[in-house]
Amino acid sequence: MTEPSIPVTAPEERGLRKWATWIGPAISVAILLAVLLQFRALNWSMVWSIVPTSPTIWLVLAASYFAGPLADWTIFRRLWGIPVSGMLPLLKKLIGNELLLGYVGEVYFYDWARRHVKMEGSPFGAVKDVAILSALAGNIMTIIMLAATWPVISKMGLGSDGNVLVWSVAIVLLTSIFIMYFRNGLLSLPKADLWFVFVVHCLRILANTGLSALAWHLILPEVDMGSWLLLATVRLLLSRLPLIPNKDIAFAGISALLAGKEVQTGVMIAMISMLIVATHVVLFIALMLLDLIKKEKR
Repeated sequence: MTEPSIPVTAPEERGLRKWATWIGPAISVAILLAVLLQFRALNWSMVWSIVPTSPTIWLVLAASYFAGPLADWTIFRRLWGIPVSGMLPLLKKLIGNELLLGYVGEVYFYDWARRHVKMEGSPFGAVKDVAILSALAGNIMTIIMLAATWPVISKMGLGSDGNVLVWSVAIVLLTSIFIMYFRNGLLSLPKADLWFVFVVHCLRILANTGLSALAWHLILPEVDMGSWLLLATVRLLLSRLPLIPNKDIAFAGISALLAGKEVQTGVMIAMISMLIVATHVVLFIALMLLDLIKKEKR
């Protein structure tokens, strides 16, 4: 005979709800502090001096930036039917993950969905499944891209006798196998939705890789598109393989190998990185102001 569950008393339930109401605002404040720190650290004169003037470059950079939130919106549009305005918390989710710890954005978005989306049950299961499948898609795409770019990667001597690279790949494989083996216990969405989420994440990774390569090619057209595409793929690999030491140095070496030492790839990539951080800063402040305006209207 199973023991009856202990009911949650009214005061306890009110206490849980009281704490839950602080999750979103607390994360927003933390992101705002991170934004202000990044704002102070940015060299704005340098940002303005290197801003691209070509509208095409701006369109490609914007497409690359919004590819992740748009993929998330596509997923949650299918799962929950969220409106177009759902892009705003998804942008905060992106900025939170980028400027704070990873998956902080997921916690923020879960809190937003719990308060704004009408659905049966808790949104935690869907947010969890989407995050897990994002990691799985990243791992699988990493393995596929590693196989495709092995001739370049093998020449870089990443790690002593390739041991670090082998162990990094092993960790990625074991993580993916673990998710696949225990998927029935880890994942709660219907099978059709799981496949949809997985495919969208794979397309997002391919889109980000291709758009990065295109942006680099437009900024430095003297390097052929194929080399930039290979470089974008290698950058993705280095970002996901966990035990590779000195990733920035390794990426700089590979960029010099592919594009040539005379091409200022380091300056260009630093410029794009600074523009992305600046976009995080400006966009989050704009979103905070928009929230304040909406509260005033209410």
